[in-house]
Formats: sequence, structure tokens, C-alpha cells
Amino acid sequence: MIASPPDLVNQIDLMIRAKYALLYLVAVEEEPVIAVLSQVAQRSQPVRQILSWDVARGWSDSGADKGAMMGALQRIRQSPGQEATLFLLKDPHPFLGAAVTERSAPIVRELKNLSQDLRGSRKTLIFLGPVLQLPSELMDSVTVVDFPLPNTAEITALISQMVVPTQLKLEGLAREQLVKACQGLSQARIRWVLARALAAKQQVDETDIENVLVEKKQVIRQTGILEFFNTRESLKQVGGLENLKQWVRTRQDAFTEEARSYGIPNPKGVLLVGIQGTGKSLSAKTIAYEWRLPLLRLDTGRLFGGIVGESESRVRQMIQIAEAIAPCVLWIDEIDKAFGNMTTGSDSDAGTSRRVFGALITWMQEKTSAVFIVATANNVRILPAELLRKGRFDEIFFLNLPTEQERKDIFRVHLQRLRPNRLREFDIPLLARQTKEFSGAEIEQVIIDGMHRAFSQRFNQQRRDFSTEDILLAIEETVPLAAIAHEQIESLKGWAAEAGARSASEDFLLAEELKQIIQRRNVE
Repeated sequence: MIASPPDLVNQIDLMIRAKYALLYLVAVEEEPVIAVLSQVAQRSQPVRQILSWDVARGWSDSGADKGAMMGALQRIRQSPGQEATLFLLKDPHPFLGAAVTERSAPIVRELKNLSQDLRGSRKTLIFLGPVLQLPSELMDSVTVVDFPLPNTAEITALISQMVVPTQLKLEGLAREQLVKACQGLSQARIRWVLARALAAKQQVDETDIENVLVEKKQVIRQTGILEFFNTRESLKQVGGLENLKQWVRTRQDAFTEEARSYGIPNPKGVLLVGIQGTGKSLSAKTIAYEWRLPLLRLDTGRLFGGIVGESESRVRQMIQIAEAIAPCVLWIDEIDKAFGNMTTGSDSDAGTSRRVFGALITWMQEKTSAVFIVATANNVRILPAELLRKGRFDEIFFLNLPTEQERKDIFRVHLQRLRPNRLREFDIPLLARQTKEFSGAEIEQVIIDGMHRAFSQRFNQQRRDFSTEDILLAIEETVPLAAIAHEQIESLKGWAAEAGARSASEDFLLAEELKQIIQRRNVE
């Protein structure tokens, strides 16, 4: 067992000495929590005893009250008041749903009674579970403590504990990479990966860094709300958006210790606003790649659980994992779909959306961890104003439809990737002129359509390669989104002008266009 974090031991010790009656410790694994409680118990004189209960085995000293939390609570109430005892009840969440039911009502009532009865005693009731489930009736009675996943110091100590120096074939930067790869995993998961490496080849080397990352992807996938991305998209694969690219390049060392020593705070994040297909998602991936940081994608749809109270628990879980993996990039895709129109909507979900949104923006404002948020939005006008105010993001970028020069760059990027040896054969200036008001995604699609056209045709039993003419025919058959959603795009440009959003493109004409929009609105 590695040493427990002193600040966590001190925090819980102080709460117990201050006679906090009910504590709820949220942790993905139990062993580190029990180690902390053991240290806390040893600090008092006389030493506090720890009695634990779970639904399968009952009390640790007698086996009584199996499956009966009400019986366990009655024992706590009837125990001698002068005894210094920590009563640890594991996995309380099945008994404490967010909504009080006929089954849970007696338990909730007894807990409220105990919160008063235990205040003057040396007894403390401690819940321990992987998720937080509390009805509103207990919110003021229970103090919640989140147990973090192992930090770099704890991971380093765990590796040293499990792997003897002769078995650890990593030094310097490679060893640091192993520690960083382990961030976001529980102690048990780290032990499994190291034990598997030792069992397979009696050593831990560079190949095990990839094994750790595979384990991490699996763990994050199991959360159902986060996805771990391996990014390979660099800024060279993004056509246009020169202002955004320059902003990213300027901050590529912002998460280093050198930046901290210089006095630069951790960057908070950016909001990328624009119509569909303008490169918002690609930009999120390239930021992670250029800064050499892991990329986590938050699925806002899965953030809202079907069980009352589950969504709030998922937000806490998401924050815990992101901060454990930090420094990292957290990509919140299409944030407008999750939190749009909340200010005008009804509380049909019992206020869950508002609570989840409140928890998220509070964390965004106050976080000190190196979690850089990249949020994307198509319809920014429906987002709550609280999300857009200063302090949530370092910058808000507006991604407009690509200019002619940017369309050249986009064609060049895709054709270079697909046909590097034939790039000069394509009339890129002509293709750029013919795709006015096409988005980057639509340009990519017309290239693919042109490839399909050529691939479907045979001459002398041989397929021919695609050409400029094939792409031009695909362009003629395509109606861009800008032609269909002209009013929506103009409205988005108007918002960018009013809100002072920064243009992601290095384009004087766009800046002038936004100025004209402001002038027209002032005249009206």
C-alpha cells in the first residue's frame, strides 16, 4: 500500500475532530480510502476503532445485519456513546436514491435522526461508494469528500514498490512517460498492468507504455461519457484558419513547468463557433496533437443519465478523470445541443440540466488543474450567457466559410493526402473558384464524390484515376449548406460581430464584413 496523501488525511481528521456526523467518501476503489481512515483512527487517543458494514457480509466484527441497512443504522444508534468509533458503510447508493421512495424513506429519516444524535458523541458514520447518490433531504446533513485518483507522486511510489530497479528498463523521459500514461487509472489498474508485464517478460520496458494507454482507453470507455482519442491531425492538415493556428502555436508550451515558473497560469480553453463543416472538430484534435496532450471527448448526450441524480454523479466522475489525466484537452462537442435554450425551457427534467450545467461552468471558472477545454457550437445564440462570459474561456473564435485562398489550402491538403504524386495535375485555383460558399467538409465530400465517379468507370478493363473534371462535376451536383441555411449563417455572423468573437481566419475581407454588419444593425 502506498502512502496516503497527507492533505487528505488531515482533511478527514479535521472533519472527524470537528464532530461531522455523516461523511460520504466517493472513490473508485476502497483500499486507499481504508488506508486513509486507518491513519486518521491512529491519530486520536484512545485510538478510534473502525467497524465496516456491507450488504453481503454485514458487520465486520459479527456478520450481523446482512442486506439490511436499517439494521446497521440501528446498531450505530444503540452503540455506547463514549466509544470512539468510525462506522464505515460501503456501497450505500442502492439504498439512497436521489428520490425518496417507500423503501428508502425509513433509512433517510433515520439518517437525519443520526445526524443530530452523533454530533455530541465520538462516533462518525462514513459512507463509502463509487458514485454519489443522495436525496435532497440529506444534502445539508452529509459532507461529501471526493477521493482523487493517484497523482504522479503516488504513481511513482507504486511503480517503485512493485518493480525492483533491475526489472525497470526505463530511465529519464521514458520513465516519466510511463508515469503520465498511468494518470487517470486506479491503483488496482496500475498494479494489473505492471503485474502482467512482469509475468510476461520479468521486466517493465517501453512497450508497456502502450499497454498502459490501451488499459486507459478501456477504463475511460467504460465510463460511457468520455472517449480517449489518439490524435494524428497536425496543423498542417488544416486548411486556412491562420489566426486560430497562430494562437495555438503561441501557447504550445503553456502547460510546461517553465511556463509555471514564468508566472503564466494554465490556459482555460476556447469556444469554437461556426456553421457545420468549418473545421471545429478537426481543430480540437489538432490542438491536442500540437500540444502533445491526451484528448478526451465528452459525450454530452450520455452525460444525462436516466436515473434521477445520476447525471450529477457523472459530472463529478468526468471532472475527476479529466483532472487525474491532466494536463489534457477536454473536447466538448456541440455544447449547444446539450445546454441550449435552458434559460427559456421548462424544468421538465426536474432541474437536472440546470444543475449539471451549473456544476460544469463552476468547475470551468474555478479549476486550477491543467485541463484545457475545447468546446464547439453551431447555434451559439441559444447558449446561456453565463457560459460565454469572460473567465470560462480564454478566447472565442468564429469559424466562417472558407475564403478562396482557404479553399485552395483545403483542396491542397486533401489532394496531397490522397494523390501526393499527382498534386500538380489538379487545377486547384479553378476548384477553389467553383466552390464559393462551400464548407471544408463539403469540399472534402466533392473530392470523394469525384473519386467515386472515376472509380465506377472502366476503360479497357482498367479503372481510371480521378481528375479535376470529376471533382467539377461533383461540385455542380452539390448544393452547399450555405445556400439552404443563408439566414442562419448571416445570424451567426451578426452574433460574431456583436460579441466581438475573434475570427479564426486571417482575412481582412471578413473583418470588414463583420464591421458592416455592426454598422447596419446600428442604423436599424
